[in-house]
Amino acid sequence: MKTLTGGCHCQTVRFEIEVEEQPYLTDCNCSMCTKTGFIHLIIPKQQFNLLSGEHDLQLYRFNSKVAKHYFCKHCGVESFYIPRSNPDGYSVNARCLDTDDWQNWPIDKFDGQNWQQNAAKLSHLSK
Repeated sequence: MKTLTGGCHCQTVRFEIEVEEQPYLTDCNCSMCTKTGFIHLIIPKQQFNLLSGEHDLQLYRFNSKVAKHYFCKHCGVESFYIPRSNPDGYSVNARCLDTDDWQNWPIDKFDGQNWQQNAAKLSHLSK
């Protein structure tokens, strides 16, 4: 395991995560991820630590209202959220990490446009 840090564009929201050497990433084609360019790195809650910016986060929920999308109220960047597929974990946007190592990690495509049929494929990632 290794520790990585990241955050939003203005650096108000900062976090650290514990991940394996080559974590599993997913590129989802749902309407939200497509519009924001979110590359998912799903981890258990205990591997996520919010370092700063808790009071600078805005919550956005849509559709089923289960997922909790957190955006920095200053710069508008969603660097992490609690996903509907993994309510016991976090999905960190790999693009918001302080390293570009993620570009060398395998990225699997995920059919989020057909979320109901495919969500179970992600549920093990926060265990």
